[in-house]
Amino acid sequence: MPDAWDVETDVLVLGSGAAALTAAVTAAASGARVIVAEKSDQYGGTSATSGGVIWIPATQQALAGGHADSPEEAFQYIRALADANVPDARIWAFVRRGREMVAWLEAHSAVRMRAHPYADYHPEMPGGKSGWRSLEALPLHASELGADFATLRPPSPAVQFMGRVSWTLEETGILLFRLPGWRLTALTIFGNYFLDLPHRLHSRLDRRMTLGNALLGRLKLSLNRAGGQLWLRAPLTQLIRSDARISGALIEREGRTLRVAARRAVLLATGGFERNAAMRAQYLPQSPEPRWSGSQTNNVGEGLLAATRIGAATLNMDSAWWGTSMSLPGEERARLMAFERALPGAIIVNQNGERYMNEAASYHVAGQEMLRHDTPQARTIPSFMVFDATWRKSYPLGPLIPDLPDWLQPKNLRAVLMRADSWEQLAAKTQLPPERLKATVTRFNAHARSGTDPDFRRGESAYDRYYGDPKVTPNPTLRALERPPFYALPVYPGDIGTNGGLATNEHAQVLESAGAPIAGLYACGNVAASVMGHSYPAAGATLGPGMTFGYLAMRHALGMDAA
Repeated sequence: MPDAWDVETDVLVLGSGAAALTAAVTAAASGARVIVAEKSDQYGGTSATSGGVIWIPATQQALAGGHADSPEEAFQYIRALADANVPDARIWAFVRRGREMVAWLEAHSAVRMRAHPYADYHPEMPGGKSGWRSLEALPLHASELGADFATLRPPSPAVQFMGRVSWTLEETGILLFRLPGWRLTALTIFGNYFLDLPHRLHSRLDRRMTLGNALLGRLKLSLNRAGGQLWLRAPLTQLIRSDARISGALIEREGRTLRVAARRAVLLATGGFERNAAMRAQYLPQSPEPRWSGSQTNNVGEGLLAATRIGAATLNMDSAWWGTSMSLPGEERARLMAFERALPGAIIVNQNGERYMNEAASYHVAGQEMLRHDTPQARTIPSFMVFDATWRKSYPLGPLIPDLPDWLQPKNLRAVLMRADSWEQLAAKTQLPPERLKATVTRFNAHARSGTDPDFRRGESAYDRYYGDPKVTPNPTLRALERPPFYALPVYPGDIGTNGGLATNEHAQVLESAGAPIAGLYACGNVAASVMGHSYPAAGATLGPGMTFGYLAMRHALGMDAA
């Protein structure tokens, strides 16, 4: 224990994403003194840059809309997907108390959410649902945040139109498929953006905050109202252990090393290690390139490493939230391909020119398939997404705008997007075997015309059809690739973060190697091993558990729950 502390608080939260700020708001609104220490010059973490979807089963929002669900069904669903090393108690804590966390935030903070008809990734499994377990935060205008808007980490270009215009989940679907009313929706959101004067004259940022930015903006507003502090440019140096408990940490701030005492708890919510090249090489050797990750660049695992240095145990370090990704020149992070694969008129092939997956499966499953099928005889890293002119003119692809000609597309996209007037020419540009590629397309087309995929059953699951084009029948995920020119784009096994990490219990207490909790130390979010194990049950299964266990950690640390 230091001879003297420089700063004393009740709770020290390390990190500032959704899990961190949920914990901080819970503690501060309950009367505790809270300091949030964020190492970078912007708060919000990867959560702020993300789609901001929160997966919580059986919420009041869903039940009030007539969508039946229960914690028991959710437990059955997760238990069937999660690894055996995930204890039942952790799963029960999440499914029973996640909806409590949502209700608490609605009652005690500025966070407001609505349920969305987003299908679980495996809705056909026992306990799975075809929608309404995923939530999104309601939009927020930046004027409500005041000066805090300037230091909120901006959205990833992948979750905005043209990398700058914000939209909600509902608006995304309307515009993506040009459903009835899409012109009015487009006019409204673009009008709000371009007519936001004089702000538009000096900034590209959209002050209409949606998705992850709306969630983190609402959490920061709540922290302000509850009296919590946020330190920026305040990285963790070391955890301090004394009298058999974690009593504080060394934090760098304004050129000084501060000894910060935490009377009740230190909470690690510092994110995963996906941007740490050495750790990727050790734990994720098939996907060693940090640029393939869609996560923001600060997630290098320092919280995880600090905890292991004081004896914390780890679990499932080879696991990540996988996904097929495009990596464009000049961009520091990959763009997750969340839905493009499922749209009718495109397939993914390996370097032999052959399909090897259901392209409409969840991005996590698709990423896992890339890793699982990569062999010296049939390389899948990278694979190629192949599509025709009809697909090209119908749907967006990262920064690609369907209505613009190829020569007006962004230069970095044109550098990697290949185009040819025949399958033979496309095979030459991609170095794929021409006869195998043609045979693959011919077989796929023959079945797609009748709406079937006997090879990989694409479009049979309710989740597959969620991102299908409802205007295409009989299978909204299938259409023949027939109209030249034809296109190919390299795709990689990227991720949106690692999800193996510190071993924790149902209270989010960090465990030592023998299995006992380390007093005073908690962890949530991607620094902790996921309650889902290696699986990814649904959209928002990153943020939902992270926020829930942040809430539970503070309830436990402050004595509001039984030990």
